[in-house]
Amino acid sequence: MKTAVRKAQAELEKRKRKKRRREGDPDHGNNVSKAQSQDILVLEEKQPKRKKKGDKGDSGPRKDFPRGWLVKTLCKTFWQNLLLSVAFKLVHDGLVFVSPQLLKLLIAFVSDEESFAWQGYLYAILLFLTALIQSLCLQQYFSLCFQLGINVRASLTAAIYKKALTMSSATRKESTVGETVNLMSADAQRFMDTANFVHQLWSSPLQIILAIVFLWGELGPSVLAGIAVMVLLIPINGFLVAKAKTIQVRNMKNKDERMKIMSEILNGIKILKLFAWEPSFEKRVNEIRARELKDLVNFSYLQSISIFVFTCAPFLVSLASFAVYMLVDENNILDAQKAFTAISLFNVLRFPMAMLPLVLSSLVQVRLKKGQGVQGDLMIPLPKPTHEGQVCDGAGPRTPGGRCLAGDVAVLLPQPSCLCSVTLDIAPGSLVAVVGAVGSGKSSLVSAMLGEMESIKGHINIQGSLAYVPQQAWIQNATLKDNILFGSELDEARYQQVIRACALLPDLELLPAGDQTEIGEKGINLSGGQKQRVSLARAVYSNADIYVLDDPLSAVDAHVGKYLFEHVLGPKGLLQKKTRILVTHSISFLPQVDNIVVLVAGAVSEHGSYSTLLANRGAFAQFLNLYGSQEEDASEKNTTGTGNTTGLQQLEGLSKSSTNSWKKAQEEPPKKLKGQQLIEKEAVETGKVKFSMYLRYLHAVGLWYSFWVAMGYVGQYVAFVGTNLWLSAWTDDAQHYLNQTYPTEQRDLRIGVFGALGVSQGDCWFGAASSSRVMHQQLLSNILRVPMSFFDTTPTGRIVNRFAKDIFTIDETIPMSFRSWLSCFMAIISTLLMISLATPFFTLVIIPLSIFYYFVLRFYVSTSRQLRRLDSVTRSPIYSHFGETVSGLSVIRAFGHQERFLQQNESTMDINQKSVYSWIVSNRWLAIRLEFVGSLVVFFSALLAVISKGTLEGGIVGLSVSSALNVTQTLNWLVRTSSELETNIVAVERVHEYTKAPWVTEKRPPHGWPSKGEIQFVDYKVRYRPELELVLQGITCNIRSTEKVGVVGRTGAGKSSLTNCLFRVLEAAGGTIIIDEVDIATIGLHDLRQNLTIIPQDPVLFTGTLRMNLDPFDQYTDEEVWKALELAHLKSYVQDLPEGLLHLVSEAGENLSVGQRQLVCLARALLRKAKILILDEATAAVDLETDHLIQTTIRSEFVDCTVLTIAHRLHTIMDSNRVMVLQAGRIVEYDSPEELLKKHGVFSAMAKDAGIVNTETTVL
Repeated sequence: MKTAVRKAQAELEKRKRKKRRREGDPDHGNNVSKAQSQDILVLEEKQPKRKKKGDKGDSGPRKDFPRGWLVKTLCKTFWQNLLLSVAFKLVHDGLVFVSPQLLKLLIAFVSDEESFAWQGYLYAILLFLTALIQSLCLQQYFSLCFQLGINVRASLTAAIYKKALTMSSATRKESTVGETVNLMSADAQRFMDTANFVHQLWSSPLQIILAIVFLWGELGPSVLAGIAVMVLLIPINGFLVAKAKTIQVRNMKNKDERMKIMSEILNGIKILKLFAWEPSFEKRVNEIRARELKDLVNFSYLQSISIFVFTCAPFLVSLASFAVYMLVDENNILDAQKAFTAISLFNVLRFPMAMLPLVLSSLVQVRLKKGQGVQGDLMIPLPKPTHEGQVCDGAGPRTPGGRCLAGDVAVLLPQPSCLCSVTLDIAPGSLVAVVGAVGSGKSSLVSAMLGEMESIKGHINIQGSLAYVPQQAWIQNATLKDNILFGSELDEARYQQVIRACALLPDLELLPAGDQTEIGEKGINLSGGQKQRVSLARAVYSNADIYVLDDPLSAVDAHVGKYLFEHVLGPKGLLQKKTRILVTHSISFLPQVDNIVVLVAGAVSEHGSYSTLLANRGAFAQFLNLYGSQEEDASEKNTTGTGNTTGLQQLEGLSKSSTNSWKKAQEEPPKKLKGQQLIEKEAVETGKVKFSMYLRYLHAVGLWYSFWVAMGYVGQYVAFVGTNLWLSAWTDDAQHYLNQTYPTEQRDLRIGVFGALGVSQGDCWFGAASSSRVMHQQLLSNILRVPMSFFDTTPTGRIVNRFAKDIFTIDETIPMSFRSWLSCFMAIISTLLMISLATPFFTLVIIPLSIFYYFVLRFYVSTSRQLRRLDSVTRSPIYSHFGETVSGLSVIRAFGHQERFLQQNESTMDINQKSVYSWIVSNRWLAIRLEFVGSLVVFFSALLAVISKGTLEGGIVGLSVSSALNVTQTLNWLVRTSSELETNIVAVERVHEYTKAPWVTEKRPPHGWPSKGEIQFVDYKVRYRPELELVLQGITCNIRSTEKVGVVGRTGAGKSSLTNCLFRVLEAAGGTIIIDEVDIATIGLHDLRQNLTIIPQDPVLFTGTLRMNLDPFDQYTDEEVWKALELAHLKSYVQDLPEGLLHLVSEAGENLSVGQRQLVCLARALLRKAKILILDEATAAVDLETDHLIQTTIRSEFVDCTVLTIAHRLHTIMDSNRVMVLQAGRIVEYDSPEELLKKHGVFSAMAKDAGIVNTETTVL
């Protein structure tokens, strides 16, 4: 296999290259470099797992990938498995037809007075043996099929993951994370299910043909009537399947759309909570859900029709054949041998006839998904070779340390905005700063260097390894230490050095378990600044040649920023020998860099050192004059080294003391600390599923409705028993009218009643759309009402799993399981009844058999249930890890860690495979035991018939044994369906797990509240989770109406926690907050949150129009929205967009720059115009110009509001009325800035660091 694929790959590469040459591809020249790097590397390493076939495409250069490559590949890989299972299936199929022949002999034996007893016993034993061998073969076959299934699923999941790692960013924009996860979960699962039944494709026709041959022997040509009926049923069925398919396709779209919105809601849940926007999103989801349910109802109608057709089918067939057989010729008399042999043959026919359409429809679904899903996804083009960061070889001598040349690079962004012809040559070991306004293409330049963008012409040469710090830090769900090491070996000395340089020591003190603390998904339990520093530490530790830093200093406080620059990035820092490319907004560091590149609208307007650019009097100089005057004198002072000593000494003192305590901590044995484990393991329910779950489900369906459904089933099986008894009486007529002609009215009566009874077996419909609606509604409203801490401790993957898998189960699987369970149960009861009627002694045999059956069942069901639960619990991490990978793609690629992530993915998959495999094996274990019980039933019914030979009619014996032959499968199915039902009911259990807090309580605040905007904190304490330390330790202060208050403090001092408390994202652990005489803990959350406004730290946007992002409830007129945009300085930008306000925002707002997203958030706040505004470090990711705009807007527009600003840059709050200084959750100082500066306390030290001496110098 490996070599074949290698060959294929080489071929494909060659063909691609030729194609490129034909098109005259400008990139071609550069292909010698690391060009074929990633995509080939990745393709070659784990060959058997990779489902990528080139060799089928050789037919013509036009189409690179033929349609059917996936199936062919799978066959090639798993051919041994396929062959073995074919052999087992053949033996089984052969034996299926032996039983009816034995039955025929047995009936002849009973009807014949003269025959010897030993013949009867022989037949009984033979029946038993065939049943036994048959079941052994069948189980072997099933076992092989299921193994094939899990292998296929594993290889596809791995292939999709591998594909996702190498996807180009353009392609990544086309499909959201949600869709890809869906591909991994639902569609790979479909492949697995199909693999189990794929052999039915040849086995069903084979069985059908054999059955017809034998039937011809019994009934002659009149069989054709029965077959005609079957053939007629096929198009009906085909029609139903086609209809069902269109509904399914529609539903897939709805489901994808619903999952997309859900994953957005979960990612932006904090914003939804802060803005009280949940109702609007709930409405959106419910609209989609309503469409989905409409289709579901139609689908279940179709299903019930086809099931009706199916239940009647075998019966209609036998009716047609017998009727024709009797009517064709007077002398044809239906005797027991003929009738019951025919009936057991028709029963054999029943299974393949039922299976064939099912297999076809499931194949259709897989084909369908293959077209748009798995296969489509695996065929997505890999990124063009040029833009995987390249190492130039043989292009002149290799300079040490890494040199970065960017020739004329035009980089295409999804929008018109792009970099046009940037030419840069960055010398090894230099520190280059990239500056420019928001949207001028700084991040794009970085992406281009990393090869995350398509270059249209020109090339980028990078020599040496890369490390990358993105603008928005990407943090894995692992311990802090793992995040920094990022897969490298631990070098204790260097690790300590990095931690010290990145100012992480004080944070380690605060975290519950030091660097062993587990960090939640997306770094949820770290503040913005901490995330950024961890991200920086990761890069520094990796010890690469070239460092690409996308504004890493923006999210940290000013003095920490200075510390980081001195100890890490600057001329004296850890990285002084490396090449550093630093995108930055802060001017104070510019004098210390070697080279400055100024970008304006995607082009380099000038570059050179600080002094040259100042002398040039270009755009840069003007920029500096505007913003730099106050920072300049500060930075000069600092370089002479006066002002900033105190703060840094504090930091260094801290780091020394903490290193010692840290070393001590290292020597003690590690013990799990409270709060170290953040993500709780997914709860696995154990023991029996509570009966209340079934009741709850039936409640959701409606109790009356359920009752009538059950009655319908009872009626159906009464008819079933009736039909068979009637038939046995009919065949006994053959004895009565031995040598006379058969009276016609008797004949017509027999046929007529038989027909009537049969049709009344038709199934009734069991639909459960109402239950799906109720359950989804409850789940959704609970998730939206659950407190924020829930989202910190629950990975989104797990919640998404609830919405995808569990809701799917409630929609489609549970109704089916209920239906099949009921019919199995009834079938068994009726069969046992019929046997007992024939041979009353059989009741004695039933008792021990049922006891044995019951124990096996109990033993199995509990095992199986746990295994299934384990399966779903071990499946979540696969998706979580996948989602994490996709969001951190650029980082993983920049560091070149694809291999490690592939391995991690494979190991998570292996854990899941273990539980799936055990489940499959346990199923087979059960089946063998149960079918043994079935074989015993056959044996005893035959044996008793032989023993009581003289007293019995042939008809009744035929009835009892043919029913017994049928029971084996049914017994097996009963257990299977009951365990299936239990397993699936777990979904109801999981959907009901989540609880809620009310949005609106009885106590509504007065209308127009808050009118003044006074805030009082009274000894307010808060903690993130019950078992953790307090974050705010008793805060008491008053904020007067329309006051402007600045909140400052080191990262992690509790600044953001303060805002969370105001919005009750965190509930108080003690004390109260009173706004305008109302205690906020007493009113509903929405009443509170709709009346406060926040501009959050990370701007989150949702898929939808720009207008929906500003005003999801459509409360405001277009004029108001435009006014807000104008004040937020976005008006001109939005007017230039072709769709204006209806401009579609992509997932997470990726088609706007971070600065623009921030401005959109500002516009939201301007629209709300609440009396209290909270600004949470909103100025971090914005350049000074935009910052200035935002500040002026806030000053002019929110004059009569109370404004709380949580600032990193002290400049922004120097003109506020009062400043609150927080330290470790307490207020240390609270007064006007002037007073605080005079006091020489914490604040004045911070101000000195930031280079503010007295309030006069700040001209902002």
